[in-house]
Amino acid sequence: MADHTHSRTTSHSTPTPTSTSFRTETFDITTGSQEVALDITDRCVRFLDEHAVGRDGLLNVFVPHATAGIAVLETGSGSDEDFLATLRDLLPADDRWRHRHGSPGHGRDHVVPALVAPHATLPVIDGQLALGIWQSVVLVDTNGDNPHRTLRLSFLG
Repeated sequence: MADHTHSRTTSHSTPTPTSTSFRTETFDITTGSQEVALDITDRCVRFLDEHAVGRDGLLNVFVPHATAGIAVLETGSGSDEDFLATLRDLLPADDRWRHRHGSPGHGRDHVVPALVAPHATLPVIDGQLALGIWQSVVLVDTNGDNPHRTLRLSFLG
């Protein structure tokens, strides 16, 4: 599964030690033609390394798509595959959906963001993402019809 990301736009402000700043950047990500729970934690860490050095604040991770979401979960131990299997069990890709354009069962993809929000807001302490030891930030994409996604990372701190 390819994880091709590149920066598209950047907004900068120059903070003083006691001021609050807002920084945001968008990235294009190729998720492929199969459903995926793609770990984007490293992309978040690189963004914070550039824009939040030594600062406390909040990282907002947002995917502006009607068929994708952001989750915080364990990856690499099978939990990510278990999560996708759970979505398949809850939302089968069959002909029950009223939303019928795209590949068979595509209507389920439009229900996913109701269960997996298209955003997550996470604490940043001293410039570091404050996740639990087994937690990762994951882009959840069940829509094989659209292999290209945009990810927006925003830091307020």
